[in-house]
Amino acid sequence: MQLKIMPKKKQKHLSAGGVPLILFLCQMISALDVPLDPKLLHDLVQPPTITHQSPKDYIIDPRENIVIQCEAKGKPPPSFSWTRNGTHFDIDKDPLVTMKPGSGTLVINIMSEGKAETYEGVYQCTARNERGAAVSNNIVVRPSRSPLWTKERLEPIILRNGQSLVLPCRPPIGLPPAIIFWMDNSFQRLPQSERVSQGLNGDLYFSNVLPEDTREDYICYARFNHTQTIQQKQPISLKVISVDELNDTIAANLSDTEFYGAKSSKERPPTFLTPEGNESHKEELRGNVLSLECIAEGLPTPIIYWIKEDGTLPANRTFYRNFKKTLQITHVSEADSGNYQCIAKNALGAVHHTISVTVKAAPYWIVAPQNLVLSPGENGTLICRANGNPKPRISWLTNGVPIEIALDDPSRKIDGDTIIFSNVQESSSAVYQCNASNKYGYLLANAFVNVLAEPPRILTPANTLYQVIANRPALLDCAFFGSPMPAIEWFKGTKGSALHEDIYVLHDNGTLEIPVAQKDSTGTYTCVARNKLGMAKNEVHLEIKDPTRIIKQPEYAVVQRGSKVSFECRVKHDHTLIPTIMWLKDNGELPNDERFSTDKDHLVVSDVKDDDGGTYTCTANTTLDSASASALLRVVAPTPTPAPIYDVPNPPFDLELTNQLDKSVQLTWTPGDDNNSPITKFIIEYEDAMHDAGLWHHQAEVSGTQTTAQLKLSPYVNYSFRVMAENSIGRSMPSEASEQYLTKAAEPDQNPTAVEGLGTEPDNLVITWKPLNGFQSNGPGLQYKVSWRQKDGDDEWTSVVVANVSKYIVSGTPTFVPYLIKVQALNDVGFAPEPAAVMGHSGEDLPMVAPGNVHVNVVNSTLAEVHWDPVPPKSVRGHLQGYRIYYWKTQSSSKRNRRHIEKKILTFQGTKTHGMLPGLQPYSHYALNVRVVNGKGEGPASTDRGFHTPEGVPSAPSSLKIVNPTLDSLTLEWDPPSHPNGILTEYILKYQPINSTHELGPLVDLKIPANKTRWTLKNLNFSTRYKFYFYAQTSVGSGSQITEEAITTVDEGKKAMASRQVDIATQGWFIGLMCAVALLILILLIVCFIRRNKGGKYPVKEKEDAHADPEIQPMKEDDGTFGEYSDAEDHKPLKKGSRTPSDRTVKKEDSDDSLVDYGEGVNGQFNEDGSFIGQYSGKKEKEPAEGNESSEAPSPVNAMNSLV
Repeated sequence: MQLKIMPKKKQKHLSAGGVPLILFLCQMISALDVPLDPKLLHDLVQPPTITHQSPKDYIIDPRENIVIQCEAKGKPPPSFSWTRNGTHFDIDKDPLVTMKPGSGTLVINIMSEGKAETYEGVYQCTARNERGAAVSNNIVVRPSRSPLWTKERLEPIILRNGQSLVLPCRPPIGLPPAIIFWMDNSFQRLPQSERVSQGLNGDLYFSNVLPEDTREDYICYARFNHTQTIQQKQPISLKVISVDELNDTIAANLSDTEFYGAKSSKERPPTFLTPEGNESHKEELRGNVLSLECIAEGLPTPIIYWIKEDGTLPANRTFYRNFKKTLQITHVSEADSGNYQCIAKNALGAVHHTISVTVKAAPYWIVAPQNLVLSPGENGTLICRANGNPKPRISWLTNGVPIEIALDDPSRKIDGDTIIFSNVQESSSAVYQCNASNKYGYLLANAFVNVLAEPPRILTPANTLYQVIANRPALLDCAFFGSPMPAIEWFKGTKGSALHEDIYVLHDNGTLEIPVAQKDSTGTYTCVARNKLGMAKNEVHLEIKDPTRIIKQPEYAVVQRGSKVSFECRVKHDHTLIPTIMWLKDNGELPNDERFSTDKDHLVVSDVKDDDGGTYTCTANTTLDSASASALLRVVAPTPTPAPIYDVPNPPFDLELTNQLDKSVQLTWTPGDDNNSPITKFIIEYEDAMHDAGLWHHQAEVSGTQTTAQLKLSPYVNYSFRVMAENSIGRSMPSEASEQYLTKAAEPDQNPTAVEGLGTEPDNLVITWKPLNGFQSNGPGLQYKVSWRQKDGDDEWTSVVVANVSKYIVSGTPTFVPYLIKVQALNDVGFAPEPAAVMGHSGEDLPMVAPGNVHVNVVNSTLAEVHWDPVPPKSVRGHLQGYRIYYWKTQSSSKRNRRHIEKKILTFQGTKTHGMLPGLQPYSHYALNVRVVNGKGEGPASTDRGFHTPEGVPSAPSSLKIVNPTLDSLTLEWDPPSHPNGILTEYILKYQPINSTHELGPLVDLKIPANKTRWTLKNLNFSTRYKFYFYAQTSVGSGSQITEEAITTVDEGKKAMASRQVDIATQGWFIGLMCAVALLILILLIVCFIRRNKGGKYPVKEKEDAHADPEIQPMKEDDGTFGEYSDAEDHKPLKKGSRTPSDRTVKKEDSDDSLVDYGEGVNGQFNEDGSFIGQYSGKKEKEPAEGNESSEAPSPVNAMNSLV
């Protein structure tokens, strides 16, 4: 009896072949996906599917070729086409654009010529075959830009201690935007803190400045990652000063307006530097990172706090940056909209700012359309459901054409975001595009409808073997495909016994599940797939294995430090499975230490240390299952014993050779003392007294528990052996050498290596090889049998036996003929095994034939392409290395340069029959020939072929001089370009004035005939610097420019006045007069100083008493005498405007020692006969009657001022 098993459980499953098969079943709609099985897809028609494409916003590097990706699959393979800015892009008309074979990917070669800006635009790829057309996204291609900073003059900034400051960065707008950071001249990042930090806009904010902020190299850098360039702003100088440190004189000279944002440096509550005001708004897109920023100033430095009004900040998506001045929320959604408040606090108060956040959303999928594979007459649906803010608009296209204008299909009906298909036919196959768009972006998805009529196919490999552990589930795969969808049935055994649904489960993907596999579940199972077009079946096999078990587990152990411990782990397993035993310590690998050793059932730890304590786990793994068991090791301190002496072992002794055979011998020895550290291994070395006397070579290593070793020997060697022991401390000295043992000679067991055959002359063949050494000879009389014959002939082998050399020369060979070569070793005993033949060649000769059909295609003024026909292979007479082009310039087309130019050479490797000649001189005649090259040299040259390069742009003029400057004119003289590269049509002169701050004025253009070499510019401004840009033109375009600067002469009147002033200042008599005046003033100062220091009473006192003036008081009230002279005030700094007034009056506060107080000035009190000075000095002296001396005469500065 046969029973059809209906599905009980729906789940996805991977078949044994690793091929996923996903079936979509509905009540009225049946659709299936085509499995990606290569054998199935080979003959199954399928519409195109876009598999890879460039990003929507594609920013390219303008220095590299542009690659726009478009890959698609389909059956038959699709063809590709492109649109650019909405119109067809014909790549065949642009020599710089190519499409990769078998692909739609465009490669635009802008590295050789062309500009990236030329190819900016919106590109879209279409992949098309007979079943439909799939389209890519709109790919917006833009070249990256890294502009320079605009030129600006940055004034130094001076601030009082405690003020706030914002250093602007304002980087140039690049694509993509630059990454901003601040550094100093040493390229060290400037330290940032709660007080100093960089904002999101790149500006550097100071909540308050300190004296340590003073520096002259605040530099903002903009890094453009796409082009790997960094632009630098001009350094900003900042000086922070304290008002208390300024003396009154400096303070008087500095007005408040000279300070940057002058404010009080006292402590103050916070205010926000950014954002401004109490409220602001921020809009962000769903899925992006929301960044909110608040930076405050104040003294002391404010602290920033963040809250969300009417809500809490998401715990797992909230991050604080920049010392909590920036709040970031990742993966924002509409739920993150709302009001966010930042609060700035310090000891004097708090301020807050509210940021209203609105989260919008570009379209995102809720249900993206999926491919449909239907049978004729079936029904199906395509669903395209998207969301966004604002709500996206859904539009449909079929094969890249809006569905409203596409050909009508009676099997489809459009219902908003759903297309319903009913009673489809093969003509219903197409690719549909769903476009969901709003103001923030769009989504485009391709989904095909493929109508197929296919009989069932089973994709699971036939006779697949499944092995399962007993009492575990078994899953038997039956991956299938068919259209209409096949029904699946399972049978067990060759006689077709039916499966019972109460024991087995059939999944939707055809997999048969045995929930609890038993030994009697072993057997052969048959899967049968049927639909109305046919039937397919497949057999798989199931084996049930015994589980792996640990029957003897490791046990808990307590051992003393330095002792040995052993753990046992015995495993029982299925006899057909081979287990792997692995030991772990604390769930990790065992320490890489020789103290840990394992065998089949045991783990042994020698010389236990404190760190060895822990949990040891034994794990037994098979290909189907595993088992494990653990035990704890505890290490305790040992009973105190005298400290042992640790050292390397003593050398082994009593070496003995036994069982002496032709190719083996047994070596036995007695170990020396291990010196309290167990011997871990023995190292055996040998000496070959016949071939390498005195040299010891490594022979073998054995465990430290062995004292015997079976050693393999080579023939014809006079052996001696020695042994060394090794422990954890190190290696012992070698033992005494054993007795010698000479092995018998034998034929060589190997042949020479590195056999080669290469001719050095056209008629010879040189055979070389690497000879055997004495140890490899295996016996006396080592020789070599050298054999050769032509590879392509019927000749017999020619052989010769040579001595122990490494080369043999065969003469009289034809030129460059392949030979088979063998070199066989032999000695007095016999021959080595037959060697393998290697191929060589006899000597090369020069090629005989020149390349033919040489023709030249001039690409542009500096590039030509040369083509030629290959020469016959037999005429090469050697290994073809390539073709070599000799080319030279015969004469310039302009006939200005007839000098001889030596020939240039370009070599093209291999069998190439064309090549490019770069770097040609425009507007010139060239000639070339082509020769074939082999290992011997060059063949004959082809006939010379001439060609002519078109005009190009000229080089810069050879020189530019400005001569004969006048008040309003300049004359320019120049030499023509050294390389005109064509016929010059004209010269272009551009010039502009430069002012004293090096700023450029308006640019003036001027065209000059090509036959001119001199030109005078008139009506220029006098005493003005001009910058000139000068270049030549041909019919092709403008060449390189040469620049120069010059100045018109100054106005003659001003020049004469300046000359007269300079002349007076440099006259000798004037300098002598100034020196005499200075000397006279110095003498007067000395006399005054001496006389004023005498002190005492003077007759002037009575006069002062008689003519008392309330404005003129004695210097000392107590005794009416003059006080002692003091020059303390002379050291005070001069105040601004302290020069003597024009009316010769001096105020009292200007100097305490003013002689005006004593009546010597204009307003002083004279006696009747004007003899004030005589009474003052006590005797009559001649003095000037005029009182025109300044009261500040003791100061040299004032003395000089009085002469002005």
